[in-house]
Amino acid sequence: MNALPTFADLTTIGVGGEISRFIEPTTRVGFIEAIEDADHDGMPLCVLGGGSNMLAGDEAFAGVVIRDARRDIVVPDEAAPAEGSDTTVHLTASAGSNWDDFVEFAISLGLEGVEGLSGIPGTVGASVVQNIGAYGQEVATSVDSVEVWDREDKVVRFMDRSHMEFGYRTSALKRSMLTKRGARFFPTPRFVVLSVTFALRHRAMGEISYAQLARALDSNIGDLMDTELIRDAVLRVRAAKGMLEDPARYDNAWMSGTRRDESVAQARKAVQEMTGIKTKVTDRHSCGSFFVNPQMHVDDARSLPDDAPRFEVTLPDGQPGMKTSAAWLIDHAGFHRGYSVGRSSRAALSSVHTLALTNLGGATAQEVWGLANAIQRGVLDTFGITLVPEPVVLGMKRCQE
Repeated sequence: MNALPTFADLTTIGVGGEISRFIEPTTRVGFIEAIEDADHDGMPLCVLGGGSNMLAGDEAFAGVVIRDARRDIVVPDEAAPAEGSDTTVHLTASAGSNWDDFVEFAISLGLEGVEGLSGIPGTVGASVVQNIGAYGQEVATSVDSVEVWDREDKVVRFMDRSHMEFGYRTSALKRSMLTKRGARFFPTPRFVVLSVTFALRHRAMGEISYAQLARALDSNIGDLMDTELIRDAVLRVRAAKGMLEDPARYDNAWMSGTRRDESVAQARKAVQEMTGIKTKVTDRHSCGSFFVNPQMHVDDARSLPDDAPRFEVTLPDGQPGMKTSAAWLIDHAGFHRGYSVGRSSRAALSSVHTLALTNLGGATAQEVWGLANAIQRGVLDTFGITLVPEPVVLGMKRCQE
């Protein structure tokens, strides 16, 4: 084991250069002090979660990378409320807790509200920054409050759901990478998550609200199903789509212990069942969905081809809008599964999902970035739409936004 990890060691896509300084605080005070020290010294700061939403450049990062090693989850309420009373149960998790560990723990207590978010890589802290969502659920609907460290005012703050300003794959925290004065905190927001308190329901049944999940469970939209069955189906669906991270990454010494053995074993089982592969799966070495689904005003959506997917949404300005599928745009712009820029490139679109850019083995960050830019240019030329990257891109010029 090297003295310091590289970004390739810490990220799901497995690319990225050396790190000048790496810290893993094990206490709340130590976590805050590490952030303060880096800011006081004027060092570039990267607070890293599970490494699933970051594309770091090949050059060395001349700054501080902090990974919160606290992984405790506590239940401040009665886990089983009295019959006839409010069924809300609160769980508080440290920012460094693995997200899928949290989901598994909640389901084990007979709680409902996050089962559709099973298998999403990353940490609890990152989940609220990104407002992760899948299969009819978003983390925003289950958040009660978020405890953050304010890097500018150097105080702890508590933000309730309304203060979080959740939107599609965004939040007030994510937007705080830019202050009102235009100074960039990038790549770490002004508000760094310390812990999150969730409000879940004491009910071991969840509602099926997504067609693909309903098919996997041989059920109908609106049906109630056991949350453990829903979790199992979500893991299998994600595995079939190449959107379940490679469980073998936890064999890496730098990732060992960051996720519970039970949830890693569940992921291994799902991947093996859906692919027949027991070992390393390079099609899963990605950042997950690389581009967000474009949202636009209704008038602008009229320029889309007739067969392009359309979903009604409310835009950030409060106006009615339309969302379309980034995967559909990529595929119909001529970038099909397995596409790569040149035969020698070690970066390619996933063989099972056009929204995932994968490291086939030994890829450089620049190869991944070159593929992303080629896709973005192709979609822009074909449809006049600029795809926006979902991961934090560090050490490279960003795609046009």
